[in-house]
Amino acid sequence: MIATSPDGVPWSADELNERIRGLMLCSGGRLSDEQRAEYQVLVVAWSAAIREQVVKVA
Repeated sequence: MIATSPDGVPWSADELNERIRGLMLCSGGRLSDEQRAEYQVLVVAWSAAIREQVVKVA
């Protein structure tokens, strides 16, 4: 799983947050190994997106 949109554009922190929430909702809060790997990629990408937003604001 790559944390970019199908056209290769990185997702925003808000978009990544929505994907994380959707993953947790559809799994009922219990992630399979595959879902856990996807979750980890999304959280790392979300964290990077948040840091980028903070740097831009500062």
